[in-house]
Amino acid sequence: MTRPAHEQRLFEIIKTRSFATGDFTLASGKKSNLYFNTKPTMMIAEGSHLCARAFFDRLAAENIDYIGGLELGAVPLAAATAAYSFTKGKPINAFFVRKKAKEYGAKQLVEGLAPGESLKGKRVAIAEDVTTTGGSALQAIEAARADGAQVDVLISILDREEGAVDLLREHNVRLVSVFKASDFVSK
Repeated sequence: MTRPAHEQRLFEIIKTRSFATGDFTLASGKKSNLYFNTKPTMMIAEGSHLCARAFFDRLAAENIDYIGGLELGAVPLAAATAAYSFTKGKPINAFFVRKKAKEYGAKQLVEGLAPGESLKGKRVAIAEDVTTTGGSALQAIEAARADGAQVDVLISILDREEGAVDLLREHNVRLVSVFKASDFVSK
């Protein structure tokens, strides 16, 4: 597949800063010889911009109102995508879902919304940096839906191709990824 130059550059950054081979245990408990930690890519200016651009390119036709996901990985992606979308004249606002509601203050699970604001009736894309089984994404999907959002798309920098597509389909959510794990081993 021929990719635009900006996505090829993102691929190169991920391969250099965020990809390793070896013997790893993943958050899911599974063993893998491939490891992706996209935080070093997302946290540099160029990487953040390129992730946001790739996400926006895929979401522009979806009529998305908000992008958000589970802390920590989704936070920089949602914020960067929101900022980039504004520069393109098609704003997509951002939020994030806490893994556990704060025990003080407003005790909210969904953060980033103004008082009285909700996701009710809004089209929402859930963002992830790396998607493996889809289990973590379901937390964010369920929280957004509980707040009234319409969620039918998960966007990810990388699909590890380890079952997320099928699990998300069971919950009426499509997985759209910029890259797949196989992109990194076949090159």
